[in-house]
Order: sequence, then C-alpha cells, then structure tokens
Amino acid sequence: MPKVSLYNQSGSAVGEIELNDSVFGVEPNKQVLFDAVIMQRASLRQGTHKTKIRSEVAGGGRKPWRQKGTGRARQGSIRSPQWRGGGTVFGPTPRSYSYKLPKKVRRLAIKSALSTKVLEENILVLENLVLETPKTKEMVAVLKGLNVDRKALIVTADANEAVELSARNIPGVTVVVANGVNVLDVLNHDKLVITKAAVEKVEEVLA
Repeated sequence: MPKVSLYNQSGSAVGEIELNDSVFGVEPNKQVLFDAVIMQRASLRQGTHKTKIRSEVAGGGRKPWRQKGTGRARQGSIRSPQWRGGGTVFGPTPRSYSYKLPKKVRRLAIKSALSTKVLEENILVLENLVLETPKTKEMVAVLKGLNVDRKALIVTADANEAVELSARNIPGVTVVVANGVNVLDVLNHDKLVITKAAVEKVEEVLA
C-alpha cells in the first residue's frame, strides 16, 4: 500500500497514512484517462448553436420573377440557400453533446487519476481542515504552509461553506467534496490537497 505523509493545518508533518492500493495504487491507464476527459469536456459544451433554415429566414414570400421567358434560371424564393441572406443548409441546431462511458471505465479513470497524483508525489493529505469563518487570508496561509504555490484541488469529506468561500477568490484553487471528485479536476490541478476523512470516503466508494 502506498504511504504518504500526513500534515496538520499549519503544514507540519504529523505522521504517515496508508492509502488503499486498489484506489491510489493502480497502474494509470492513459487511454481511459483520455476517454474520461473527452467525455467530461463534451458534457460541458452548451450546444446552443443555431442557424436558420430556409423556412425560418425572414422574407421571400413571393416568387422573384416568373417561371419562364426571362432567360434567367427559375427561382421560387429569394431566401433559398443559394441566395445572399438565404437559409443555411445542414447548419448546426441545438443539441446535447453529453454521453456516458461504462461505469467500470469511469471508476478506473478516477482511480488512474488519483494514482497518478500519488506517483508524481503531488498529493497532500491533511489531518483536518477547519476554518471558523470564511477568510481568504487563512486559506492562503494553509496553502503556503503546505508549499502549494500552483493550481490546487482541495477535497473535503462534506460540504464546508467556510472553506469554499475562503478559497473562492484564490486563483487556480478549486474546492470539491469527496463525492464530487472527478478526473478533469484532478488532472487539471497540479496539487491534490485532501483531508483524511475525504480519503476514507473516496476509498469507501471506489475500493
């Protein structure tokens, strides 16, 4: 089982913690990670794109000229696709880009992401993370004590309003609860700061 240092809120090492090998010690599967990231990014797309087809463009109610005898090509409407200002053929319409991967693939992806952080030594386990009131200065002090000066993902066991509000204005810092840990967030941040209680919760779900 992989062992990592356990830190207190001031950034001092207070011991070690053993992580579950089946969650934090798997061989990272790059293809599964790639598939999971593409799936998440696709699900984030709004899909609100829209072009007007021939029947939706304003104007063109009457035939521009008579069918025969003008020497010009026959035309039924000035809003047909070949005309300037006409409708668009096969243009994009509102749709959802989201899709789902099999459950086993999704579980392997998050395990691979967490294991990658362990292998890279970019995981920091906190004994506890308690802030009495929302104060950005206190959260900055916690991160500074842990030598976190880059993008960081903070994972708590349960929703903690004081922690969320304290980290909200710090660039590159995101707070999620253990149940909301996802591949894109884990890979998109340089450091993973997770509480001991959150580790237990993640292991309980994924082990």
